[in-house]
Amino acid sequence: MPEERKPTVEELLAKAKEPARKAPAWHAFYRGKVGVTLKCAITDYQDFGIWYTPGVAQPCREIAESPEKVFEYTNKGNFVAVVSDGTRVLGLGDIGPEAALPVMEGKAILFKYLGGVDAFPVTIDTKDPDELIQAVKWIAPAFGGINLEDISSPKCFYVLDRLRKELEIPVWHDDQQGTASITLAGVLNALKVVGKDPKRVTYAVIGSGAANIAFVRVLLTYGVPPGNVIMVDSKGILHPGREDLEANKDKNPYKWDYAVRTNAERRTGGIKEALEGADVCVAASKPGPGTIKPEWIAGMAKDAIVFACANPIPEIWPWEAKEAGARIIGTGRSDFPNQINNSLGFPGIFRGTLDVFARTITDEMAIAAAEAIAATAEEKGLHEEYIVPTMMEWEVFINEAVAVAKKAIEQGVARRILSEDELRAQAERMIRYARQETEILMREGHIKPPPEV
Repeated sequence: MPEERKPTVEELLAKAKEPARKAPAWHAFYRGKVGVTLKCAITDYQDFGIWYTPGVAQPCREIAESPEKVFEYTNKGNFVAVVSDGTRVLGLGDIGPEAALPVMEGKAILFKYLGGVDAFPVTIDTKDPDELIQAVKWIAPAFGGINLEDISSPKCFYVLDRLRKELEIPVWHDDQQGTASITLAGVLNALKVVGKDPKRVTYAVIGSGAANIAFVRVLLTYGVPPGNVIMVDSKGILHPGREDLEANKDKNPYKWDYAVRTNAERRTGGIKEALEGADVCVAASKPGPGTIKPEWIAGMAKDAIVFACANPIPEIWPWEAKEAGARIIGTGRSDFPNQINNSLGFPGIFRGTLDVFARTITDEMAIAAAEAIAATAEEKGLHEEYIVPTMMEWEVFINEAVAVAKKAIEQGVARRILSEDELRAQAERMIRYARQETEILMREGHIKPPPEV
C-alpha cells in the first residue's frame, strides 16, 4: 500500500483556523446555543393547576418545613450556574460579561450533552471580587452547584476559596480544578506509555496562573514531591529569591507558597532553564507559536512529554515539539491528537457530584475523576497519540461520575448514599436522555443543520 501523505504545515495551519472561520455564521444562525425545555408531562390544561397554582403551594409548604425536600421536589439537584465576570476569557483576556456569554453558553452545551446537567450561563457585570461573591450567594438557592469560569488570577482563588467555605453546594472553578483533573489524567497515561513513575520525574510547569497553580496543588495531593516541580511565570522560574513574589505574597500567597516549596534544585532563569532535563512540560501560558522554542524541547529528558495547552494557539506547534524530540505531545485543541481539555472532566465530575447531592468537590474527588479518565483510555489501549479518551467516548463521563460520587460518599460530603450500580444507572440515564433529546429535536427538524460557510 502507498504510504499515507503527511499534511503540510500550511494545511495544518489552515485546519487550525477553520473553527474560528465558521463560528460567527453558526452562532448567528441559531441566535445562541442553549434554551429551556420541559421535564414534566402536559396532558391537558388542568395540569397547570398542579404544576403551578394552586397545587404548587403544597410542595412549597413542605420545602419551607423541610428544606432538604428542595432536592426532591425541584430540579435544584441538576441545576448548575456557569458564572463569569468575563475578565479572563480563553485566550482573549478581559472582554467583559457580554462578550463572555458565547463561551458560557458553549459550556452549558457541554454540561448538558456530555453530562446530562442543566447548566445556565450567568455573566455578572462587576470586577469586584466581593460583589461577585455576593451575587453568587444571592442566586445559590436555585442551584445544586456553581461552576466559576474565566475569572482573572489571583482574584479567582479568593472567590473560589470564600464561596467553597460559605455555600453548602459545590463550587468549582473549572479553569483551576477542571484543568487540573484532565491534565493529571493525561500525565498519568503519558508516563505509562514511556514507562516512568509519576512520583519520580521532573515537571516543568510553564505559566503560574489559575490552571497551573491548581494543577500543581492536585499533583502534590496525588503524592508528587514538591521539589520535583519547577514553575515559571512571566518573569522566570519561581524560587525563594524572587523578591517580587515575596513583596506580593499577601495579594497572591499561592505563588509565593510554591516559590518556597517547589524547585528543590533552586533553579533560576526562564522557560529554557526550567525545561533542561525535565521529563514533563505542562504549559498553560502565553499563546504561541514561539512561546516555547524547539531547541528548549530538545534539552528535555529522553521520552519527554509536552502538553502545550494555551488557547487558541499552543505555545509550540505539535509538529515542532515532535521534531525537537518530544515523544508525546498534547494540546488544548480538538484538531490535534491528545486533546487535554476540561470538557473531558467537568460534565462527568458534576454528574457524580449532583447525583449524591454533594456539599463540595474536594481535590480527592478531582483525583478520582482523573484516575477514571485515565483508566477509560487505558482499557482501550494507550499509545503516543491516544493518552486520554475523546469527548465522543461517552462512557468516560459515566465512569467519572461513579468515581467522583463514590469518593464523595467515602469522604462524608454526600447528602445521598447510593450503591455503585445505582450510581452507574443514574449517570447513564441522565446522559443518555440528554443525547437522545437532542437527536430527536434534530430528526424532527426543530434543530436545523448549521449553514454551509
